[in-house]
Amino acid sequence: MRAVGKWIGRILVALVLAAVVVGVWKREEIKRLWAVNSLFSEEKIVNNFSHMDAAFLTRTLSRGDGPTSELPYGSKTQLPAETAQWIEDRSVTSLLVMKDGAIRYEEYFLGTSPDDRRISWSIAKSYLSALFGVLMEEGAIASLDDPVIKYAPLLKGSAYEAATIRNVLNMASGVTFDEDYLDYDSDINRMGRVVALGGALDDFAASITESFATPGDTWQYVSIDTHVVGMVVRGATGRSVSELLEQKILIPLGLEQDGYYVTDGAGVAFVLGGLNFTTRDFARFGQMILQNGTYGGTRIVPEAWIAESTHASAPTQPGKIGYGYQWWIPVGAHQGEFLGRGVYGQYLYFDQQRGVLITTTGADRKFRDEGVSETNIEMFRLIAKNL
Repeated sequence: MRAVGKWIGRILVALVLAAVVVGVWKREEIKRLWAVNSLFSEEKIVNNFSHMDAAFLTRTLSRGDGPTSELPYGSKTQLPAETAQWIEDRSVTSLLVMKDGAIRYEEYFLGTSPDDRRISWSIAKSYLSALFGVLMEEGAIASLDDPVIKYAPLLKGSAYEAATIRNVLNMASGVTFDEDYLDYDSDINRMGRVVALGGALDDFAASITESFATPGDTWQYVSIDTHVVGMVVRGATGRSVSELLEQKILIPLGLEQDGYYVTDGAGVAFVLGGLNFTTRDFARFGQMILQNGTYGGTRIVPEAWIAESTHASAPTQPGKIGYGYQWWIPVGAHQGEFLGRGVYGQYLYFDQQRGVLITTTGADRKFRDEGVSETNIEMFRLIAKNL
């Protein structure tokens, strides 16, 4: 009996030691997985969105060694009275309003500051669109109607085999992908765990084999389409999206701080939502787009691409919000009114006719409630009209 007890004791010691070894070996992966599982919790979300580099693999995006471009201040604007309640209701963390290239309002909330580098979420998609336009003009990609597998052969045999570049830019690939952030088992959350555990998003995209529609026929917002755009960019150029974005977009803007991308375990940028910049640096990018691709007297993105990519070309439902090449076009939009947006309240709102850019970051856990998106757009319109 004593021998049996010793044997059981040895097994328990071995199991404990094995658990310790695995815990040490996989410590970073476990830490990132825990971060994903608590990323949006009420008590942590604001802080998490300012410190994504504390929980995920990242790649620095250098601002270069040039001077910081000026964001001049104009006369401070008194915002409409309704704005204060909206800021509270939507858990806004920063609000920066520009008109004719000058800051008219800038404030930070919920303990955030101008130095915080906030997560972009899907505003990152619009950055990738701008980069894509530059590469198109340079001839790196022959046509938007090329099949994605021409540049991303790993996708042969997947649901993307019949899709064109235009289809994925338009979010009209027809692939089956569940984008429900509130469902633990959804595709978008499974993808998040791939990133947290150091997996490869290219393999994740290639594993998608089911479609619900013929490519180009139906619009459905699926963020993995943007990753495929990134695969096309890398395949066409032989370079990383991080390096290209840095060289062709970010350094010419004269940012005030280095930014960073969240990456997967292969070092591939999380192009569908992983950019992190200060609110002012998001605004520098936005001002360049507002000015049809020029900034500081320098052409950065082709003007024709700005016009084409912000046109509602996707097969969205009539009377619903429109979509271009990774940009949103509100219902009833006038010429030059469009936006980039990310979950939980990240926005770049453009009104080119009025010369207005509105940049917001947020931690709005109710962002998917009925009418919230429409309320946000109407608030931006109200602010723009009152400047």
